[in-house]
Amino acid sequence: MNQPESRCARCGALLSRDEVGLTRKLINRGAAEFFCLSCLAAHFEVSPDVLREKIREFRDMGCTLFL
Repeated sequence: MNQPESRCARCGALLSRDEVGLTRKLINRGAAEFFCLSCLAAHFEVSPDVLREKIREFRDMGCTLFL
């Protein structure tokens, strides 16, 4: 069964599974609204590259949000 597409709650960009997972990891595990990498980076005042590295770290740790 296909998942419905998710869009950024701030800018409307189509989201990847990693962006949905990162929103859940950093904001709220039960989040119903999700954010793209750029909007998350702006929110946390870091570069998108920092968040990409965090995704790699979470995946390497075995976090099930990033399978």
